[in-house]
Amino acid sequence: MAKYFDVHPDNPQPRTISTVADSIRNGALVAYPTDSCYALGTRMGSRDGISRIRAIRDLDDRHHFTLMCRDFAQLGQLVHIDNDVFRAVKAATPGPYTFILPGTKEVPRQLLHPKKKTVGVRIPDHVATQALLAELGEPLLSSTLLLPDEEEPLTQGWEIKERLDHQVDAVLDSGDCGTEPTTVVDFSSGEPEIVRRGAGDTTRFE
Repeated sequence: MAKYFDVHPDNPQPRTISTVADSIRNGALVAYPTDSCYALGTRMGSRDGISRIRAIRDLDDRHHFTLMCRDFAQLGQLVHIDNDVFRAVKAATPGPYTFILPGTKEVPRQLLHPKKKTVGVRIPDHVATQALLAELGEPLLSSTLLLPDEEEPLTQGWEIKERLDHQVDAVLDSGDCGTEPTTVVDFSSGEPEIVRRGAGDTTRFE
């Protein structure tokens, strides 16, 4: 049964955030809010967490996972990024964008695209998510909480608790989330390719 944690949207309680971060360090799979929609998160090196996300979302091996980063210092350790791409990414973050870039050796092999050796990274503009990332002290492996055969992600913490009570370990709730996932931009070739149009404005990459 999933534990349920309710935090203030603008001033999340540090003790609660610390409890959730501790559970992630211990291998928990958590549903949590972001600046786009709810996501599933687990520790970057957790094979069990990855398998559980794949099972919940019915994902194949070609799916790009996202590494949720606190800041550019963290992001820069995970992906290779040249100056031009850096400027484009920095201008759009923090915000509801996921960027696909070549991964570094810091990224576990099972998270990289099997052929391209790329991974998704992003820096969220969300108070509770940033508090969790700061407390965790490491990137959070994430995937949009979009269930198979459903067109939109779940938007409310209590509903996620009801639907996924025996599939996740915890739900962090800071109020309603949106229904649009992030805009995904692939920079692996050096030029922007819009893979998915979502919550982030795409005109800057067109």
